[in-house]
Amino acid sequence: MALLELQGVTLGFAGNTVLQDVAFAVEARAIVSLIGPNGAGKTSLFNCITGFYKPQRGSIRLDGSETLRLKPHQVTRLGIARTFQNVRLFRQMSVLENVMSGQHCRTNAGAIGAVLRLPSQRHEEARIAEIAGECLDFVGIDAAEWERDATTLAYGHQRRVEIARALATEPKLLLLDEPAAGLTKGEKAELVQLIARIRDERGIAVLLIEHDTSLVMAISERVSVLDHGVMIAEGSPKQIQANPRVIEAYLGSADAEAALAL
Repeated sequence: MALLELQGVTLGFAGNTVLQDVAFAVEARAIVSLIGPNGAGKTSLFNCITGFYKPQRGSIRLDGSETLRLKPHQVTRLGIARTFQNVRLFRQMSVLENVMSGQHCRTNAGAIGAVLRLPSQRHEEARIAEIAGECLDFVGIDAAEWERDATTLAYGHQRRVEIARALATEPKLLLLDEPAAGLTKGEKAELVQLIARIRDERGIAVLLIEHDTSLVMAISERVSVLDHGVMIAEGSPKQIQANPRVIEAYLGSADAEAALAL
């Protein structure tokens, strides 16, 4: 059984179909990329997987559990975390506090414990800070930066903090929405290494949307291609590169040159 399995997922807004009968799966400990021309429906599919959008039809299962009726925070607790195309860190919060917020879905002490500062609350806060610090170490953020306002970090480090926050939710599956956007060539190479470590050292499956097809080629075991809300191809990077339907989907778009160089 796949870790993540979608069957017949259909989503529309105001009479416009965004996703049409999408079937898709991610195996445990896999690294999978989702590509397609701009407007293909990739981010909408991420939003369905994470509970922000509710498809009109279909099934989305994580480890065999249906998620369609769950709210986003319940989906996170079940084991799906994500980052966003545009970095979304909390302003006026430190780097450490941003990552600690990822543990919110795992907290137990409750409001009364927080107000009264009960021993259980203090113990839980210490545990959350320890987990957050370990996640920051893992993604390569030096402890000297942990108390800084997260939004004052260099852009590449902000990306890493967002990944650390997602890891702090203790996911089974990590969704990365264009994680290489805005990064330098060197930072992209480091990102490839980090994604591999997330899978190899933590056993977390990774699903990413990415326009940088050289990065897709370097890291992905399988690639799925979405075009106008329809899944048109799946296979290894080399199979996708040679697929006529994929080439046709990209022709005439701004992404054509990059797609053909996959």
